[in-house]
Amino acid sequence: MEAKLIKGILYTELDDELGPNPFVWVGDIPPLSRLHISVKTITVLSGERGLIPDSLVIIPFPSLNLKGLIKYVQWNEESKRGGVGQGAITLLFKESNDVIFYKYLNYFNIPFEEVAEKITLLQKSKAPRENHIHILNEFFLTIDQFLNEFKNNEIAEENAKAFPNQKIKEANLINYKFKIIICGDPSVGKSSLILRFTNNAFRRHYIPTLGVHVSDKIFQVKDSYIQLVLWDIAGQQKFENMRQQFYLGSDGLFLIFDLSKPGSLDSVSNWYYDIQNQLTDRPALTGYIIGNKKDIGHSFESTSEKGSDLASYLNLGYLETSALTGENVEYAFYTIAESLYNSLH
Repeated sequence: MEAKLIKGILYTELDDELGPNPFVWVGDIPPLSRLHISVKTITVLSGERGLIPDSLVIIPFPSLNLKGLIKYVQWNEESKRGGVGQGAITLLFKESNDVIFYKYLNYFNIPFEEVAEKITLLQKSKAPRENHIHILNEFFLTIDQFLNEFKNNEIAEENAKAFPNQKIKEANLINYKFKIIICGDPSVGKSSLILRFTNNAFRRHYIPTLGVHVSDKIFQVKDSYIQLVLWDIAGQQKFENMRQQFYLGSDGLFLIFDLSKPGSLDSVSNWYYDIQNQLTDRPALTGYIIGNKKDIGHSFESTSEKGSDLASYLNLGYLETSALTGENVEYAFYTIAESLYNSLH
């Protein structure tokens, strides 16, 4: 967990004439890579009518074997088209080292907010590129410090239940690693289910996933240590063209719907066939249809029956969970891990 896992930091400005423009950067980022990253980063905002997400966003750049942790910035400026200036700060890191960024994503908010404010002031004042480089170099050192702190935190947690021994995190001591994709319409509780399983916590306010969010948990099944890598796939239609790369390499799937919103069940079969159409070179995935929000307390008998029937039709399991109370959440994840484990023996 060293600073070298950071490939570089790039600030992209949305120029009225040039479009997405890699304005300033630190680190080893070749010219074509800078342009590719800038275009894709800004293009993600297309269709959002200028709405800039407040939270950090992670976007994959598979052709570069990189991912980017991104903070979008916006400010009022009369000289800009529409009276608004826009840009993006992208911290690039290697795909092979991405777990630490996903696990501690929320901790990066403050340093990103600070550097975004500084960049905005520089942009408004038309400061030279050297000033921007200085700010990005300071930011690089700040993130380096954060990474060292996270490393120490990992060591301190070596006796935690999810990680019985810190050495388990070493790749050669994990017996099996399974990728699970979690799909469903927006607001059905995908992220909340994952958070309940990985951190035994519940978020009461809905925060949409932008693109994909990845987390993991390591635990023991029989005599083996298994790492479940959980890919929380954004439900918004705008991310449809990006999903194919998220599906690749999957071992299992959860298709989530909201028991209190029967319409969300109607989309489950669409998600299933979208996944299968993208993974035509391999057998159907092991998986479950999950009716979430069981805690709401209404009678879901009709919806439950339809969900169970659809699961049988698609040759999937069926479970009902509550991310709020935790009911059946651990059971769902442990069950799919055990199923995948048993399929190899």
